[in-house]
Amino acid sequence: MAPPTVSTHVLDAAFGRPAAGVGVRLERADGIVVGEGRTDEDGRLGDLGGPGDFGGPGGPATGAHRLVFATGEWFAGQGRETFYPEVVVTFTLGDGHHHVPLLLSPFAYSTYRGS
Repeated sequence: MAPPTVSTHVLDAAFGRPAAGVGVRLERADGIVVGEGRTDEDGRLGDLGGPGDFGGPGGPATGAHRLVFATGEWFAGQGRETFYPEVVVTFTLGDGHHHVPLLLSPFAYSTYRGS
């Protein structure tokens, strides 16, 4: 089985464009930060934890993980209001690649398991 990897893609649904510069943090269920970064000009952030990053002793950990998106900071940087200072997406990590897109607007968001 392939070791777990995680990536994301954030789209500004209000303007129909990628959300560049959004801060994203990947955490294990115990709060340990596995990876973090900012979305690129296409709104993408790959390599948020790769082989060996999720586990500790005993290898990769499966189970609940969360992506924390710094949406309040991002909207403030654009001079826009938002209802959500951060968006937290909790998901179950298994083997293989996990792509978790976020469709974002100032007063709503949605997510799904991508490919």
